[in-house]
Amino acid sequence: MPAFSLDPPQTAWCAELRTLAAERLRPLAEKAEPGHVNRPLVTELGQLGLLERLFTSGAVDLCLMRESLAYACTEAETALALQGLGAHPVHAYGTPAQRERWLARVAEGSAVAAFALSEPGAGSDAAALELRADREASRPGEAGGPGAPASSGDSPVASLAAEPDGPARWRLTGDKCWISNAPEADFYTVFARTTPGAGARGVTAFLVPADRPGLTGAGLDMLSPHPIGTLTFDAVPVTADDMLGEPDRGFRVAMGTLNLFRPSVGAFAVGMAQAALDATLAHTARRDAFGGKLKELQTVAHQVAEMALRTEAARLMVYAAATAYDEGAPDVPKRAAMAKLLATETAQYVVDKAVQLHGARALRRGHLLEHLYREVRAPRVYEGASEVQRGIIAKELYANLEAGQ
Repeated sequence: MPAFSLDPPQTAWCAELRTLAAERLRPLAEKAEPGHVNRPLVTELGQLGLLERLFTSGAVDLCLMRESLAYACTEAETALALQGLGAHPVHAYGTPAQRERWLARVAEGSAVAAFALSEPGAGSDAAALELRADREASRPGEAGGPGAPASSGDSPVASLAAEPDGPARWRLTGDKCWISNAPEADFYTVFARTTPGAGARGVTAFLVPADRPGLTGAGLDMLSPHPIGTLTFDAVPVTADDMLGEPDRGFRVAMGTLNLFRPSVGAFAVGMAQAALDATLAHTARRDAFGGKLKELQTVAHQVAEMALRTEAARLMVYAAATAYDEGAPDVPKRAAMAKLLATETAQYVVDKAVQLHGARALRRGHLLEHLYREVRAPRVYEGASEVQRGIIAKELYANLEAGQ
């Protein structure tokens, strides 16, 4: 794959995004109440046309947006990313009716989306989902209803074609946890088990509006500027019209979404690392210590060089993965996992070194690095922790070995 480099229009667009983030988005972020959806910020992202680009651009453009916004306003970056994460399954797998109802509202910032995959007992092991989608009992006279012959071999998703009086129906029962934008989103992409004991092969994706009866939620007090919460499904009704993709193939919907967004999580991390690096360059160039400037100390200069080296290496891997996604390369899962892993671990390293070189001032509330120090930790956990990414990489490597590639 050729080396990635930005062309002049991309460079200009990134500069424009940084300016917009600093001048129009950061003031809205600073006015927000932590732990709640910042709807004015989401609306502004829509008015700037950035949310619409979630559905019209490729992975490279998504990474450019996330890196540029993260550099100047991490809250804006996260708001944009969560809209994309929650709505991409609708864009990629939804029915025309689902797309018509929701995507325009997401693009304009009037509807907030959420991606509901994790559960109390199924975080990193997403194939262990337990939220049940129980098939509703058929009405008298219908197949499987009272008075109808019993079938001992039917799976819970058998006969998913439309029934005589309407589409197939289920009740969702169980809990979701660690869901960004919950419980304040307007709709959720929900992954539920339709076939017990089938692992990843028995999960179906549903689009569930927040006002469905039986759906409730609560916020969690987290180290996060955006809401993260739990969802409780008490026999929440859904039908085949709410399904995203095919029955029992919801894990493909989840992984397809994550393969797109994992490299862009890396771009978010690279944006934070670059902001920390630039702040460190400025600080060490002007700070007097030990009879000179900090930058004149070899140990400081070498640390700054290492920070720059790792940031650039992470950036190149992120955009290589995004380019592979846009070109439909066969090794996207491996590249996406590598990009997220390297970039998020790199950002943690760079921000930590930046704090160390700034000293106590970096830990003062309101300092850029105090903010980044809090923000940089979570990406190593969500959308697949670093350990999960290593597992994906190893699995792909051995699969290629067995295939003789």
